[in-house]
Amino acid sequence: MNAPFRPPLPLLDNDVLRTFVAIAETGNFSTAAEAVLRTPSAVSMQIKKLEDQLKTTLFLRDARSVTLTQHGEMLLSYARRMLALSNEAVSRFVMPELAGVVRLGAPDDIAERLLPKVLKSFGESFPGIMVDVTVDQSLLLKKRLDEQRLDLALINCATRPFVTVGEIIHSEKLVWAGAKCGTAHLRDPLPISVWEDGCVWRQDAISQLEKHKRPYRIAYASAHTMAQRAAVVSDLAIAPFPRSYLTDDMQVLGPKEGLPELISFDIRLLTSPQLSIPGKAVAESIREAFGSMIAAAA
Repeated sequence: MNAPFRPPLPLLDNDVLRTFVAIAETGNFSTAAEAVLRTPSAVSMQIKKLEDQLKTTLFLRDARSVTLTQHGEMLLSYARRMLALSNEAVSRFVMPELAGVVRLGAPDDIAERLLPKVLKSFGESFPGIMVDVTVDQSLLLKKRLDEQRLDLALINCATRPFVTVGEIIHSEKLVWAGAKCGTAHLRDPLPISVWEDGCVWRQDAISQLEKHKRPYRIAYASAHTMAQRAAVVSDLAIAPFPRSYLTDDMQVLGPKEGLPELISFDIRLLTSPQLSIPGKAVAESIREAFGSMIAAAA
C-alpha cells in the first residue's frame, strides 16, 4: 500500500524570521523596519507571507501596539534558536579567528542598564565569542585589570587618581533624582541614597551638601543601583544619578529645590595591553554602542 503523497514542508526564510523577531522585541512594525533596514510596507508583506506559510496569526495589532499571539510566542523561541545557529555556522567559516572568551568588568549601574543590550547585539554578530562579565566597584575592576584577571573594564565610579586612565567613551551630568511629586527632598536632615566609599558620585554629592551646609543622613548605602532606585521611587531618599538613568517615576531636583549642582562624570574604557582579537571586537562593539546612544540623545 502506497503512502499518501504529502508535499514538502515550506522552508522558513531567516531574513523573514529576523524581521519577525525585531517586531516581537520592539512591539512596533515601524521601529522594526528601521532595525532591519526595510520599509514598513515590506515588513508587513514579510509577516503576511510568514503567517500564510504557517497558516496562523502571529501578531495581535491595535492602534498603539503589537503583541504576540500564543502561536507567535511559540515561533519566537524557534526563530531565536534558528537565527543563533545560523550566525554560529556562518561565523565558523567567515570569522574563524573571532572565537574565545573575553573577560569584561563593569560597575553595577552599567551592568544593569547598558550592558545587556550591548552584549545581546554583540552575541548576534559574533556568536563564537563568549563574554564573561564581572560586576564590581571601579576601584576593584581597575585592580583586576592590572592583575590580568580582566581583559577590559568600564569604569565610572573611580576615585580621583584614576581620572586620566583609559579612553573616554561617554560623559554625562550627575543630577539629584527624587520620586515624581515626592517630598523626600523637603526633609531635614536630607535622606540620601549613595554607593559605597570609592564612588565619585557619592564623594561629590556629600562634598556639595557639606559645602552648602545642608544637613543630610545616609538613609541607604548600597553598591546596587536597584536598591538605590527603589529608595528613590518609594520617596524614602534622593540620590545622585546620571540624568539618563532617571525613569518616568522620577524627577530631577536642583537649585530650585535647594539642592546644589553636581559634577559631570566620565565612563572610561580600560583595556589590557595584550588585548586579543576577540577582545578588540568587544571593545569596538562597546564604542559603537555608546556612540549610537549619544547620537540618539542628541
